[in-house]
Amino acid sequence: MSVEDTEQPDLDAVEACLAGVVEGRVSREAADRWAGRWYTDDGLEWDGVSLWALGLLYGIDLRPGPEQPYLHDDAQVRGWLEELRRRRAG
Repeated sequence: MSVEDTEQPDLDAVEACLAGVVEGRVSREAADRWAGRWYTDDGLEWDGVSLWALGLLYGIDLRPGPEQPYLHDDAQVRGWLEELRRRRAG
């Protein structure tokens, strides 16, 4: 995952980004910026699972106010990763 990526990421890259957040290797802010770059590009076509997961990543850093906890806590984000993996397998 890099902000310099020029090629549309596949579902593996989307999953890796979400896993990076869960594992603490990728900040929520970096994941949001990365996903937003792709999610808001109207010229791209996505499968349903990729678009769903990108939509979660794009906004993963939201807070209800300054210095407030994230809108979606770590347990919820872990649940998203588990759900992504279930959807991929199904």
